[in-house]
Amino acid sequence: MHLLHRLSPPFPPHKLSLFPSRTTSKLFSHFIPSSSSSASSEFASLSSSILLHPPPPLPPPPPITETEETEEVEGKGRVGIDEKLQELAKKWPMFEPRIRGEKVEGRPLDVNLDLSLYRARQMMRRFRFDEAQKILERCIYYWPEDGRAYVAMGKLLRKQSKLEEARTVYEKGCQATQGENAYLWQCWADLENKLGNTNKARELFDAATVANKSHIAAWHGWAVLELEQGNIKKGRSLLRKALKYVGGNEYVYQSLALLEAKAGRCEEARSLFRQAVKHNPKSCASWLAWAQLEIRQENNVAARRLFERAVQASPKNRFAWHIWALFEANLGKIDLARNLIQIGHLMNPKDPVLLQSLALLEYKHSSPDVARVLFRRAAKVDPRHQPIWFAWGWMEWKEGNLDTARELYRRVLAIDSKSVTAARCLQAWGVLEQRAGDLSAARRLFRSSLSVNSQSYITWRSWAALEEDQGNPVRAEEIRNLYFQQRTEVVDDPSWVTGFLDIIDPALDRVKRIFYMGQNASTENQDPLQNISGNEGRASFENLIGLSSSGSQDKTEFDLASFVKEKLSLDISKLDEHMQASLTSIAETKNPVRLWRKQT
Repeated sequence: MHLLHRLSPPFPPHKLSLFPSRTTSKLFSHFIPSSSSSASSEFASLSSSILLHPPPPLPPPPPITETEETEEVEGKGRVGIDEKLQELAKKWPMFEPRIRGEKVEGRPLDVNLDLSLYRARQMMRRFRFDEAQKILERCIYYWPEDGRAYVAMGKLLRKQSKLEEARTVYEKGCQATQGENAYLWQCWADLENKLGNTNKARELFDAATVANKSHIAAWHGWAVLELEQGNIKKGRSLLRKALKYVGGNEYVYQSLALLEAKAGRCEEARSLFRQAVKHNPKSCASWLAWAQLEIRQENNVAARRLFERAVQASPKNRFAWHIWALFEANLGKIDLARNLIQIGHLMNPKDPVLLQSLALLEYKHSSPDVARVLFRRAAKVDPRHQPIWFAWGWMEWKEGNLDTARELYRRVLAIDSKSVTAARCLQAWGVLEQRAGDLSAARRLFRSSLSVNSQSYITWRSWAALEEDQGNPVRAEEIRNLYFQQRTEVVDDPSWVTGFLDIIDPALDRVKRIFYMGQNASTENQDPLQNISGNEGRASFENLIGLSSSGSQDKTEFDLASFVKEKLSLDISKLDEHMQASLTSIAETKNPVRLWRKQT
C-alpha cells in the first residue's frame, strides 16, 4: 500500500490535459490573467512546463513488515483464480471491433448469407463437403457475429467424423457471439455428450438455457442426457422446466410418455402421447413411439393404425417405413414387410440400414446370395456403418463360413473398437470361437467385450455358460456374481406422477417449431418387436387414442398402394423394378462416403 501511494501521480491522469476544463481553470486561475490577449499562450506554456518536467526521483520503499508479508502470502491464494480469468479473457474477444463492431471491408449484402447457407446445405446433401466448407468459411469471415454459419460448419465436420475440429468451431462461435447464441451451446453440448464428456455437456446445456430459456432443444437434450445417466428425477425436473418456459411441445410430451410407459403406467403414457400429437399432428416420432407402446401391450391393430398415421405425417421418413416393416415381418406378413422396406429405400437411397434389414429379411425367407448382394450395396453406401459388417458376419457364421465371418468382424473393430456395436461383435466372435473349439480365444474376446460394455448381460451369461460347459461351475458362479456386483440399476419413482399431469394445460394449442432431436437413437436403437403375439384386436383404435370424436378418419381403411402412388409417385406393383435400378446405380456410383473417414 505504501508503494502504490508513492507511485500515484500528484494529479489524476484524466485531469492532466493541454486543454483547460473547469477543474484545471480553477486550479490555475491565479496564473491566468482575466481578459488578456496572451492568456491562452501563457496557459499553454505553463501547462507544457508542468507536463514536460519529470517528477523528482522516488525514495526507496520502506522495508516490508510482518503484517504486510502475511498479507502478501495470503494474496497468493488468489493467483490461481486471476490466472484462470486472464486465460478466459484471452479466449473471449468481446471488445474486438473485427467481431462485434466494424464490418469487414467489401462485405456483401446480408441476403447473401441466407443464400450461401442454403447452397452449403445443398452441397452437404450431395456429399460435396469441400465446396460446402469453402462456402461456410466465407460466411464466417464476412458474418462472424451470426451463429448459423458456425452451426452448419460444426454439422459438416461431424458428418466427416472431424469431432475435434467441430469442437473448435463451436468454441469460436460461442466467443464470436459473446455466448448469446443458445443453438451453438446446444450443438456443442451434444458433441461433448457424444464424446462421453458428460460433465462438460451438462455445463454447456446449462449455458444454452441461460442464453435462451425458451430454447426447447437445450432443455430436451439435457433431460435426455440425465435420463441416459439414470438420473430420472433430474430428467423429469428438466422436462418440467421445459414445459414451464416453453409451453406444450411434442418432444417433451413424448419423452414424458416414454418414462411413464417404462414405469408401466400405460394410461398416463397414452394421455401424454395424445398431448404430443395434438400439439403437432405431423410429429412422426410421436406416432412411432406411441405405436411401440401399443406393440408392447400387444395391441397390434392399434399399432398398425399408428404406423399408418406416422407415414401419413411424414411420407419420406425412413424410420416410419423401417419400423413398420419390422413389425409386419414379426407377424409373418413377409411380402408387406418387403414392400415397406423397399418403399423406404427408394425414398432414402443413401440410408444403409434399410438395405441391411432387407438383406436379413431375404436371408431368412429367400436365399443367402440375395442377402450378400444387398449387404454389398449397403456397405457401398456407407462403409463405416458397423452394423452392416456385423450382420453380414453373423450371416456368414450361420452359413458355416467361419473365415469370412472373422474377416467381417475384424472390419467392425477396425472402424471403432469402443462402440456398443464393437462390444456386441466381440461377444458374437467369442461364441464363434467357443463353438469352433478355441476356448482361450473365446475367453479373451468375452473379456474384451466386457471392457467396452460391462453392463452386457448376454456377454456375462455367455462367458458363464462357457465355464459351465467346461466343468467349472465355481468359476461360472463367480462370473455371475461379478455381473450382479457391478450392475447399475435405475429405479423409477412412481409417486412423482401424482400432481404432475395437473400442470399440463390441455388448452394449449400453439405449435412451436423445434429442432429435429434424437430421432435416430430413439427409433433405431430400440427393439419394438419384443413380446409380440398374434393376438389382434384387444382394443379399438378409436377408443384407444381418442383423437376424433366422429371417428370417420380412423374408420377409413388405409390404402397403401393409393397413398404411395399419390404422395410418392411410386407404383407398388413395380417395386422390384425400381429396386433393381436403384441397386444398379449404387453399384456403378463411386463411393462418396470415403470423405467421412477419420484422419489419422
